Amino acid sequence: MKLSALTLLGVTTLLLITTLCFATLGGSYSWVFVLTCAGQAILVYTVYRILRDDYQTDKTFDDFYEDRPDLGR
Repeated sequence: MKLSALTLLGVTTLLLITTLCFATLGGSYSWVFVLTCAGQAILVYTVYRILRDDYQTDKTFDDFYEDRPDLGR
């Protein structure tokens, strides 16, 4: 199963928040260290996947903000 870049970003965020909870609540140092190293590695991979994602759009800078069309004029 191939994860999309945004799903991978969610998994990375969840892992790093879990690491934060372990560290705050006094979890074992070895678990915090392993989760931190794994989180950093997955974060680097996630950034790589997002930058290499095959995403196409027809929007340009002339479209500006779609939720505030008055700003682009």
